[in-house]
Amino acid sequence: MKLSELRGIADSQRAALDDNPLGLERECLKNFPDIRTHALVVSGIRRCGKSTLLHQYVRHLGEAFFYFNFEDIRLSGFEAADYRLLDSLIDAAGVSTLFLDEVQTAPEWDRFVRHALDTGRRVILTGSNASLLSRELGSSLTGRHLQEELFPFSWAEYCHFRNVNPSGAALERYLAEGGFPEFLKTGNPEILRQLQQDILARDISVRFNLRDDRALRTLYLWLVSNVGNLMTPSRLTGVVGVKSPTTVLEYLSHLEAAWMIHTVPRFAWSVKARSLAPKKVYAADPGFVHTSSLSTTPDRGRLLENIVYLELRRRTASIFYLAEGNTECDFVVAPKRGSAICIQVCWMLTSENETREISGLGTAMEFFGVDSGVILTADQEDEITIRGRSISVIPVWRFDFAVG
Repeated sequence: MKLSELRGIADSQRAALDDNPLGLERECLKNFPDIRTHALVVSGIRRCGKSTLLHQYVRHLGEAFFYFNFEDIRLSGFEAADYRLLDSLIDAAGVSTLFLDEVQTAPEWDRFVRHALDTGRRVILTGSNASLLSRELGSSLTGRHLQEELFPFSWAEYCHFRNVNPSGAALERYLAEGGFPEFLKTGNPEILRQLQQDILARDISVRFNLRDDRALRTLYLWLVSNVGNLMTPSRLTGVVGVKSPTTVLEYLSHLEAAWMIHTVPRFAWSVKARSLAPKKVYAADPGFVHTSSLSTTPDRGRLLENIVYLELRRRTASIFYLAEGNTECDFVVAPKRGSAICIQVCWMLTSENETREISGLGTAMEFFGVDSGVILTADQEDEITIRGRSISVIPVWRFDFAVG
């Protein structure tokens, strides 16, 4: 490429960035480290607000910065040799902080970032594919990066964005809309449908040269239509229309790496037993369920469970479900002997389901030797004692996930 071409691209990208409003300040911003020795990598699903978040971050730093978005159609001819020209632009700008967007699309980006760190520059990155990022982060940038994940708006962020107080009515609206900022601004469901199509096509099918993109779409539609349910690759071969569970596993890994789908393993002390057991599946956002589910009336209880999972996942990846005998507990968080957060989720406790819900939670509490657990509902509140252990029934919209 030519230096003049890169300069024109960089200038137009920076002008577009500066024209965008900084938007709602994200909750995770306060936890970002102020360092120069390590690259700060913010990863997450497309359109969840990564660029806006890092724009907020560099504004908080109060330093001039150089911005470059590698996912620009005008950069289709960008090669590793062109980093020399990019370095010239950065030197001419006279700044020491680099803000690099969607780096996973650039060739040998990790070597460029390592060089920038070695020359004393602060480097802030975004990326939308976990598998592509991890490959380079685990090689050239081993020990030289800190990683943060970003998700669509949390429940608290949604309330701030909508300027509403937490309530059962607001929760129902969140379950219907989800947390993608652009969709919330416009209310146009085509934005969410197109986003899902783009990720499936561009980020997965094309990038990984999948021969059967129809099977990938079929698998995704089944998963997003069955949030909160159990699945195994072998059972999904017939649904997807492929012969091998290995193919299903490959597609699942791509969907998870793009943050479209999340899976939760069954808890077992043995790592091998965990890997062999069925997993529960959740969508990246309830908006995806409403725009792509094959069910015309998504189960509100499952959607509520999906929301709880996402709130927990923002805080930790140590999340499991527990199945013992004929009982099941939806979530056990950070499980250890004598320590675990046990959570059951249902839309409403009724005479038909309370025995099942309480029994599953009670089994988990006994299994881990803890004295308290939680049943999260849409709008119920109560206290229950079972075999000397206490259960708090709390509406999701009132639960403090930071404490929980």
